[in-house]
Amino acid sequence: MTALELRRVSKDYGEGPAEVHALRDIDLSVEAGALVAVMGPSGSGKSTLLTIAGSLEDPTSGEVLIGGTALSGMSRNDKARLRRRSIGYVFQDFNLLAGLTAAENVALPLELDGIAARKARVTSMATLEELGLADRASRFPDELSGGERQRVAIARAVVGERRLLLTDEPTGALDSANGEAVMRLVRAACKRGVAGVVVTHDAQLASWADRVVFLRDGRVADQTSPPPGPESLLASGPRQAPGTGQ
Repeated sequence: MTALELRRVSKDYGEGPAEVHALRDIDLSVEAGALVAVMGPSGSGKSTLLTIAGSLEDPTSGEVLIGGTALSGMSRNDKARLRRRSIGYVFQDFNLLAGLTAAENVALPLELDGIAARKARVTSMATLEELGLADRASRFPDELSGGERQRVAIARAVVGERRLLLTDEPTGALDSANGEAVMRLVRAACKRGVAGVVVTHDAQLASWADRVVFLRDGRVADQTSPPPGPESLLASGPRQAPGTGQ
């Protein structure tokens, strides 16, 4: 099943001489269970693609479908409900709620979906433990380091029954060991059937993906599809990213 589809999506900002074409006629599909990395230089449209895919922005033209449903036909409330129930989103600035502990931040999406608080807490703690954060569960975001906040944001994004995971530089503030723990959690989510899109500058992170999409000047410049699947990745670790020469 196709979890995410962008059909000739374009996004423009400004008018006249100041107009910027952030995205131009983007076609992209991501199947359930697949992980796609999006790479490209600064200003190539990577983050704009992610916000449009997650219904946080509307395209200037083109169509976005999530689980086969077109976003253009949805009300603002319907889009908000879709994001809460179906999309895990990791922002560069984390967007954790300052008044909630790490465990409460991770459990919140589950509780909003009607899961009992005790069950949500158990699931939250198990996810934090996978990322080495069990001993930080009762801490508030301002009591955590940048890397710890990043891992809490990842845990919140993958918890529950999300169908689509959108991440913007998810390992940017992490050392290699914690970065690998995050990517194993992302891959485990994909193994459950979640479709993942990772925006990154890091070729090592992109090496975990099933497909790498390269953007330049708002257009898809190239795509690569290395052969090994998610199961072999989980067993053997990341594959070499295309073009790294290592």
